[in-house]
Amino acid sequence: MERVETFEAERPRLLALAGRVLADHAEAEDVVQQAWLRLDRATTRDGTDIDNLPAWLTTVTTRLCLDRLRARTPVPVDDLDDAGDATEVWARPPGDPADDVALADTVGVALQAVIDRLSPRERVAFVLHDSFGFEFPTIAAVLDTTPAAARKLASRARAKVAQPAAEDALADWEVVDAFMAAARGGDLERLLRLLAPDAVVGADEAAIRAGTPASIEGRDEVAAFFNGSAHAALPVFVGDHPASAWFHRGRAAVVFDFTVAEGRVAAITFRADPAVLDRVVRRDGGTPR
Repeated sequence: MERVETFEAERPRLLALAGRVLADHAEAEDVVQQAWLRLDRATTRDGTDIDNLPAWLTTVTTRLCLDRLRARTPVPVDDLDDAGDATEVWARPPGDPADDVALADTVGVALQAVIDRLSPRERVAFVLHDSFGFEFPTIAAVLDTTPAAARKLASRARAKVAQPAAEDALADWEVVDAFMAAARGGDLERLLRLLAPDAVVGADEAAIRAGTPASIEGRDEVAAFFNGSAHAALPVFVGDHPASAWFHRGRAAVVFDFTVAEGRVAAITFRADPAVLDRVVRRDGGTPR
């Protein structure tokens, strides 16, 4: 019972950590649930004695996040490590920072886009140190490296994040993908930041017949409509134009056609005209597949 109570008390912090690293609320919830399952196995089957349960959960959650990041981004073989048992990692002197982590303010959209381009290990080192205040010996233990190497990873990440604003400006495809990720994750605040004040939604006749709304006007209304939706939409190009699309039986059925201006979504038009659908190509990030 004490184990369950401790986990539930730690859950909000673990969700915040996983959400910051992964930038995906649903994925963060899945990772934290996996951490609970590993805890249950470790304590009920193996009889493992965990002296510092909050710290153990932090390590396992972070390593599970690393696994997710690596699944998104290919990395050299020698960069891999196991996300499994964390007991030995925290068999260290007192002073563990897991008891007094101070959560940073939510990162902005542009900053998150830059973080998304960091390598998995750079991303974890940067988030744990700069956003959550972990010391480098602790980060090194999580990453299975040395404190000096962990410091270097965080420094390299910080340099990339601190590039001139002009270089960090979001490309149109990044705005589109950030908007769709916020929609799927139910991140209303981020949706509002990504939308222009006078944002509108429209649709062609084919899309209206398919069931899309004909018109939505205003940032608040558009954000409310997309909040928590579009789970099945995939990133696409329509010609050379970045968009998103809902697929049915392997074929694009409705395109979400974005108009991006000055880094914000000014308009979204649902399109289901066959001539448009014929030009749809799946993409991975900013490049066609």
